[in-house]
Amino acid sequence: MKYMLVKTYSAAANCTTPLPEWAPEDIAAHIDFQRALGEQLAASGELVDAQGLADPDQAVIVSSDGRSAPVVTDGPFPETKELLAGYWMIDVDSHERAIEIAAQASAAPGPGGQPIGEYIQVRQVMSAPAS
Repeated sequence: MKYMLVKTYSAAANCTTPLPEWAPEDIAAHIDFQRALGEQLAASGELVDAQGLADPDQAVIVSSDGRSAPVVTDGPFPETKELLAGYWMIDVDSHERAIEIAAQASAAPGPGGQPIGEYIQVRQVMSAPAS
């Protein structure tokens, strides 16, 4: 079963300090944790893909009616409280295993090395209906 674990930058259960305000060594520890988690999931054969995303000020929103030129606007908009920061695509044997991995990701270190309790959304990937 494939799942997408979605990471957002927002206030977490145990950390309300925005990442850009963390000490450099705390940012390094957080990134090292993310890399180690990716390596662990790759070694177990459960990692399909994992990516961090560029800052929202580099994002655009595209809409199209399929006939004329697409409309491209800045976005996401500053009113957004949660910003998509990255994701893991995993292929695991059970929903419970997806929850275990999300819990591990949630406990990433933050300021002072304390687990941040980050909110990780767990979404099963839909499969197409049989023809």
